[in-house]
Amino acid sequence: MEEYLIEGKTGYSLKLSKGQIIKVIDLEGQQIADFVAYHEKNYEERLDPVATRDALQSTDIKVNDKLYSNLYRPMLTLLKDTVGKHDLLSPACRPEMYKLLYNKEKPLENCYCILNKALSHYNVPAPSQHYPFNIFMNTIIEKNNQIEIRTSLSSPGDYVELCAEMDLIIAISACPNEESAGNGYHSSSIKVEVYS
Repeated sequence: MEEYLIEGKTGYSLKLSKGQIIKVIDLEGQQIADFVAYHEKNYEERLDPVATRDALQSTDIKVNDKLYSNLYRPMLTLLKDTVGKHDLLSPACRPEMYKLLYNKEKPLENCYCILNKALSHYNVPAPSQHYPFNIFMNTIIEKNNQIEIRTSLSSPGDYVELCAEMDLIIAISACPNEESAGNGYHSSSIKVEVYS
């Protein structure tokens, strides 16, 4: 087993071979983990929440469901989930988002830049935007179709386990957003374990 600690407002990237299992653990509770994945040999193929929603015919993901690439190929399978509420809708936070939604002129730490920095270790080019699987993120679609980000339902020690369906490069950001309820207005650490 390999272990990695991703402190709040930071990110990490690693290679995940087909068949390996990655466990993403919320250490303190209420912490969103932005999770992206790329095919190890073809960076044009990447985890795609829109294709995943289309394939699942759902905005939610449950145990035994697969996360799909932009080419509609299974990339990961959700094996275990102690929370049951995650997000396949929201893009990674970025400086322009903070300016528009929170009137923050000064650039704040953000998942877009954190993920780019983490992925640069494998020379993955920065995309125009990241569209992650937002683990532990509690997004609600109201009856009037308004989208509301509520505080994560995860408690200390909650986790998901994902099995790689192909050789991948993955990156995770311990989301730094302290402006909304998503992280409970506080960014904290994520632990990652990898099993062969």
